[in-house]
Amino acid sequence: MTVPLSILDLAQVAEGSSPAETFASSVSLAQHAERWGYRRVWYAEHHNMGSIASSATSVLIAHVAAHTSTIRLGSGGVMLPNHSPLTIAEQFGTLESLHPGRIDLGLGRAPGSDQVTARALRRDPAAADSFPQDVLELQGYLTGESRVPGVQATPGKGTNVPLYILGSSLFGARLAAALGLPFAFASHFAPQALQDAAALYRREFTPSAQSPEPHFIAGVNVIAADSANDAHHEFHEGMLRRVSLLLGRGQRFSREEAEAILASPSGQQMAGMARYSAVGTPDVVRDYLEQFAERFGADELIVATQAESTEAWLRSFELLADAMQPIGAQA
Repeated sequence: MTVPLSILDLAQVAEGSSPAETFASSVSLAQHAERWGYRRVWYAEHHNMGSIASSATSVLIAHVAAHTSTIRLGSGGVMLPNHSPLTIAEQFGTLESLHPGRIDLGLGRAPGSDQVTARALRRDPAAADSFPQDVLELQGYLTGESRVPGVQATPGKGTNVPLYILGSSLFGARLAAALGLPFAFASHFAPQALQDAAALYRREFTPSAQSPEPHFIAGVNVIAADSANDAHHEFHEGMLRRVSLLLGRGQRFSREEAEAILASPSGQQMAGMARYSAVGTPDVVRDYLEQFAERFGADELIVATQAESTEAWLRSFELLADAMQPIGAQA
């Protein structure tokens, strides 16, 4: 089998780098991914994280779309409880109007931040409870069948931007199935419920106008390199950076501190978040991904890669694309 591949660009700001350099790298990756045959590139909404620059997700999508031609671009995802559905409909309606047929709208219900940052965002602590209703309201704006009398999204109305439900639990799987929407599971950092979520989604899926058939996307970490030693080195370095990202609360640990934390029980628990990782030479990575997709019934894989340098980052995606050809037609 050859499973279609997409990319989750974490828009990481390397130590000593800047958001501007990160955005230039994101443009370069999308341009290369377009040539290499990847299906889509997604960007995730995070806030108050010094090493992730995709906080203004729709703005970043617009920038990358203006520098590419055919590849699909979208959010993986927009954290809808941080926003009004009308605002997101207008933003993504604008994107679709500017770049027709290329925009995806992935939706999550997590804050994408800590509690203090959530308050700074003016996020209502109970906002996640209305996520299903907010998804339907947003869908109504985009299809031109508004659920709010007298309110339309302009731009947005009639653009029919495709929606995707993102999740790391059975809640997201059940909601996506009930609404008849594609479902993307965050198994690249939350592997525990992957098998149950995939099974529940397919079992309970109800066909819809957008998706007559279920479409299940699974996240997986990938480091492909010309040698196994290089790949495993890059993976270990990525785990050290993840220590600072998840536990540093805005500060970067020294290498010695990060190594000690990674070796501790809490560090090992964090390492378990990367359970589904394909690391090695291209043939090893290809075999892992094909077995992974078959095991969990994934219709598409979205891969995340953390590497020390932009060159190694791009090289990993290039080697993966070569190993997995033909990747598949655009969706």
